[in-house]
Formats: sequence, C-alpha cells, structure tokens
Amino acid sequence: MRILAAGWLLGIVATFSALAPAIAAAEVQESLDRVFRLEWSKEGQKLNGYVYNLTSRYAARMRLRIEGVDASGNIMATQRTWVPDVPPNNRTFFEVKVGDAPGYRITIESYNLIQEIASINDRWRAR
Repeated sequence: MRILAAGWLLGIVATFSALAPAIAAAEVQESLDRVFRLEWSKEGQKLNGYVYNLTSRYAARMRLRIEGVDASGNIMATQRTWVPDVPPNNRTFFEVKVGDAPGYRITIESYNLIQEIASINDRWRAR
C-alpha cells in the first residue's frame, strides 16, 4: 500500500514539475502585458512599430526577440533588436529588417525599469 501511495505521489509531483515552466511563462507574459504593449506592422523587408510603456518608470535597454513563423507556428528564423529607452506612459519606435515568413511573433526578452516619476506631492514632502 505504501509503495502504491508513493508511486501516486511521485506521479503527481512529476506532472506538476513538467507543467511549472509553462505556468511560469504564462504568468510572466501576463505581467508584461500589464506593463508594455506592442504595436507593429511589416512593410517590405522591415518590421516596424511601437513599444508602449504603461508604467511611471523608464524602461531602459529593452531587447525584443522577433520570430518568423510558418502557418503551423513553427519558428523559421529568429532575430533580436534593442529598443532605446521607453519613457514612462509613452512609446518608442523600433524597426528591424526581417526575412520573409507567413507570420511573426515579437516577445520582450529583457528590460530595466530605472526611474519612477515623483508626483508633485512627493516633491513638496521632500522639501
């Protein structure tokens, strides 16, 4: 009986361990969606658009991963590009040369939030 229970418990742990990376990736993407928004289009051999920063902090040294995907969603090509600072509650333009693909997927790989804007009330309290 103990061996059966131990096997059952090990099976549950293995199942959740296998799902953990997918759950963590979904949580990270969901939190990024609340902080940043991407808007883009392809014109000729260039993919261009804007990164919108929905926070009150500067987003510095943002890195985007651009994946060219086929109709099944399989990755055909991957490129990376840097986006200059994205001001708080504002947007920054980006442009990157890409190869031909039926579709594209853009992911924010990394960024640094570097400064928070002080409100007028905070400035008065600091005096």
